[in-house]
Amino acid sequence: MIVHPGGPLGGTWTTRPCPVRTLNDRCLVPVPGGWLALTEAGFVRIDHEDQWLLGPVVLPEERDVERNDGPERPRGPVLHASRDGRFAAIVSDYGQYGTVVDLAEWVTVLDLDRDWDDNEWTRFPFAFLDGDRFVAATDSNRLDVFDAATGRLLTERPTTRDENPEHYLDYYFGALLPSPSGRALLTDGWAWHPVGVPLIIDCAAWLAGDRHAPEHGRHLADRDDVWDTPIAWLDENTVALQGAEPPLGGIELRDAETGRRTGMFAGPAGRMWAHDGLLYVAAEAGLEVWDPAEGARVGFAPGFHPIAHRDGTFAELRNDQLRTWATPR
Repeated sequence: MIVHPGGPLGGTWTTRPCPVRTLNDRCLVPVPGGWLALTEAGFVRIDHEDQWLLGPVVLPEERDVERNDGPERPRGPVLHASRDGRFAAIVSDYGQYGTVVDLAEWVTVLDLDRDWDDNEWTRFPFAFLDGDRFVAATDSNRLDVFDAATGRLLTERPTTRDENPEHYLDYYFGALLPSPSGRALLTDGWAWHPVGVPLIIDCAAWLAGDRHAPEHGRHLADRDDVWDTPIAWLDENTVALQGAEPPLGGIELRDAETGRRTGMFAGPAGRMWAHDGLLYVAAEAGLEVWDPAEGARVGFAPGFHPIAHRDGTFAELRNDQLRTWATPR
């Protein structure tokens, strides 16, 4: 591992007053012209000079679950938004329920329920896709695609062991992350007993008619007792997985097509995004910039803890201020 302290980051910084307080650090997302936040009052729209309440939202009440082993995973709402900003979704990480809202028409499109089967171990699988569609878990081992405008199910198929043993999947889906082109989905789930198994789903083939593509995802790795860690698409062909060598941590790079490990380096720990071939990690001390080709930290912004990102712009909401940093163009 090579670590350079890194001087001040180039690019563009902005700071302005913004008395918006999200429910947690997963409740700010990018939308055209700014950001969308989830607060106690409901959805709040933020642009470069103002913020305003769009309206309230009611979240389904989750059941209480007692856990006796494993690391604590705090349940809480997570906000998602479609790229055009028309649709928003709130799902409960480590919970059962969610809801999808059409912000333009101000109607609930669909209430989500992934049933209950060890949900306390995984983030709620959800992602918006291109073409006004979204994918969500409808069971612990099942994903489905829906039309975002109507809530109509687009991927009806038998998947239970009794109905279709050939395509039954003994697997617990976790967080979903579309590839840069949207042609593939990365999911960070697990299988007994317990092994983290990141999978790549051919989303393009699924939407084109391969009904059981989610049940036959490409196996990237077996990670003993490691899942639910930060993940990112470095590019269309390369996946970055944190938690490479417990307890040391670090990053391993995997070829999305073959699962072959193409690189590994120690160091980064924290929420992670990728942009233009670099990895950006919201570490405890601030935002770290890593060059995976060199395994080196090449930049550092102390005290900056972004909670949202799009296209090279990172945003932090803290102390009634919105602070953003845009990478050099």
